[in-house]
Amino acid sequence: MLEGLTIGRHSVPFPIIQGGMGVRVSGFRLAGHVALSGGIGLIAAAGLGLGSEHYDGKNFFAADRQALLDELRKAYEIAPDGIIGVNCMVAVSNYDEVVRACCEGGAKLIVSGAGLPMTLPGLTADYPDVALVPIVSSVKAAELICRKWHKSYQRLPDAIVVEDPDTAGGHLGEKAERIGTGQYDQYGTVRGVKNYLKEKWKLEIPVIAAGGIWDRQDLQYALAQGADAVQMGTRFVVTEECDVDEAFKQAYLNCSKDDIGLIMSPAGLPGRALVANIDQVRQRDLDLDVRCPSACLKKCTYKTGQERFCIVHALDRAQRGDMDTGLIFCGSNAWKAERISTVKEVFEELFPLEERAAC
Repeated sequence: MLEGLTIGRHSVPFPIIQGGMGVRVSGFRLAGHVALSGGIGLIAAAGLGLGSEHYDGKNFFAADRQALLDELRKAYEIAPDGIIGVNCMVAVSNYDEVVRACCEGGAKLIVSGAGLPMTLPGLTADYPDVALVPIVSSVKAAELICRKWHKSYQRLPDAIVVEDPDTAGGHLGEKAERIGTGQYDQYGTVRGVKNYLKEKWKLEIPVIAAGGIWDRQDLQYALAQGADAVQMGTRFVVTEECDVDEAFKQAYLNCSKDDIGLIMSPAGLPGRALVANIDQVRQRDLDLDVRCPSACLKKCTYKTGQERFCIVHALDRAQRGDMDTGLIFCGSNAWKAERISTVKEVFEELFPLEERAAC
């Protein structure tokens, strides 16, 4: 449990990555305090500009870039020696610019999903110390990424996150009809990715389990099943340091299992969220005849035909505390939230002080 985690040239005492949650759910405060506590903190890049002083209602992409630089700087003010990275969605229109801004701003790793990050090594070629971590949900996806990276860039991943679509929150890398059928084997996939990397590439890098990790028992089980570390997102939402309005946290505290379900994102991916208000999210954009305000996604059914809703602004409203028309992403275990704790308390529960002293 206390072997720590090394990704590329960066090491932390505890095998924990805090999940990247947009829009501004995991910002500088959460990422900074996770890094300060001995884990890897992630800032979610998606839509950062919307809540920044740089946004004037029209300059979405310029504000996004500057806000990301601001968030990284503020996170390092909290944890000057910490390991802080950025979660970058392949699906966003400004993916290339965001990745470059991550590097310029001092991110020590980039975790990338919501699509396969086939060009990531090329975008970061001038920053060899930045660790590259793709998110996959299958061995096949890991194979595709490794083959492309090796052929085109002579580079392989520094770690791989295996995300369980049956439990993870937010956008999911699986077809909706295959989620929740009981067919997906999270730790079979973890072991399969590890075996593939070792047999094909003679590569031993961390393979990290994401989705459904809530407490110490979940962490211990993941490590026993072959994961080298875990990524936790939902658990950190109900901390004092999480960068959301208190009403957002209260929605987690109030929810039940039945409140959590799947939606179809206009990005063309299923997502897990609190679903009770989805009709209101859609109706708001219809009532106001909202047209695509930001062009934030490469492919978007709302941009092309006003199907579903504008997701980045729906997530932004939730982050600000609009529980009526805001979209509240969450993992399957959000219902387990009982109180607001601190990041430090979460780490002390996962890694008790007496265990640390014994080491």
